[in-house]
Amino acid sequence: MLTAFARAFKTPDLRKKLLFTLAIIVLYRLGSHIPTPGIDYQNVQICVDQAQENNNSLFGLVNMFSGGALLQITIFALGIMPYITASIILQLLTVVIPRLEALKKEGQSGTAKITQYTRYLTIALAVLQGTGLVATARSGALFSGCQVANQIVPDQSIFTTVTMVITMTAGTAAVMWLGELITDRGIGNGMSILMFISIAAGFPGQLWAIKESGKLAQGWIEFGTVIAVGFVMVGLVVFVEQAQRRIPVQYAKRMIGRRSYGGTSTYIPLKVNQAGVIPVIFASSLLYIPALVAQFSSGTSEWKTWIEKYFVTGDHPYYITAYFILIVFFAFFYVAISFNPEEVADNMKKYGGFIPGIRAGRPTAEYLSYVLNRITWPGSLYLGLIALVPTMALAFFGGANQNFPFGGTSILIIVGVGLETVKQIESQLQQRNYEGFLR
Repeated sequence: MLTAFARAFKTPDLRKKLLFTLAIIVLYRLGSHIPTPGIDYQNVQICVDQAQENNNSLFGLVNMFSGGALLQITIFALGIMPYITASIILQLLTVVIPRLEALKKEGQSGTAKITQYTRYLTIALAVLQGTGLVATARSGALFSGCQVANQIVPDQSIFTTVTMVITMTAGTAAVMWLGELITDRGIGNGMSILMFISIAAGFPGQLWAIKESGKLAQGWIEFGTVIAVGFVMVGLVVFVEQAQRRIPVQYAKRMIGRRSYGGTSTYIPLKVNQAGVIPVIFASSLLYIPALVAQFSSGTSEWKTWIEKYFVTGDHPYYITAYFILIVFFAFFYVAISFNPEEVADNMKKYGGFIPGIRAGRPTAEYLSYVLNRITWPGSLYLGLIALVPTMALAFFGGANQNFPFGGTSILIIVGVGLETVKQIESQLQQRNYEGFLR
């Protein structure tokens, strides 16, 4: 693998793409450390240190996707989360709105229009999320329990607030632009690469925090245990992510003039984890809502006390059960809207394709739906178990560290992006008759 990596840098075109991607990554990480105008950076650091000591992980998911820039309130505080949300919303609306579905079928021109709509929605969501973040920071609710939380934004005038929101929105637009530059001129999918870097940037600090908070042999035993669990999880995720059910498809031979077409055999790859990481993100976001409502509500009440007791720490059986059930539900929901067996069956019938032993048309759609439901069950259960690893680690270490580095969402994204990026480099190396990564 190292030899193939060295040969990749020896290839002029590939070397330019790799260096360009690295340069964009450096710019992205640099912007993640530039404070937003109007922020008292010293007070922010005090509150961030206290939040890490108290394991305040209410905004942990968004902070993870921003590479730690959210709690630092930098110009890239929102990160790529608005773009991810906008992409998911457009993908869901494509099934509901006929106009978007028609654009999706138009090919490259329709995809370009949907991408433009995604950009507009990203900016709108960035304004909304930026306003919410600034309001949360001004009220002191961003770091509950910090003594100087109300002093993070010293000047609470309208001009300062608008400036901060515009800056964060511009930062989101810049991140979106950097991701598109990587896609066009670099290696891999730009947004996925930036997501990968954001998550991986927090690994060293989280691992060292586990070592510092450990009690067995000065923390090295806990540190080694986490590393071992991480390797096992990566191996499991790679195995399941690569697993697929291949449905054989045979195309009938057709004579057009004097030439024959078709007569070939192929297959439909149905992945075990067809939904990817989307169900985990949906379930995590949905379970954040009760905690946010309880945090912003004033006074004390029975429902607020109940939420803070069962749905904030994340180690209660109620939270674990709800999290697991939501992941399984969203796995089936997302697969149902992203893969249409009837559409696939119609396309196969249109081009003379059929599954051996299955009649074309409706029987094919029913067969594909049956197989998809069968493989979605183990895929959804696998997602639920992977996502619950941080909770089990929290129980094992006695609540020492809630920000477990090898969480389900982070591992799924890192392994998935890593595999796709390596495959792209592999394909470009094979075009030049070089030995690739995966041989």
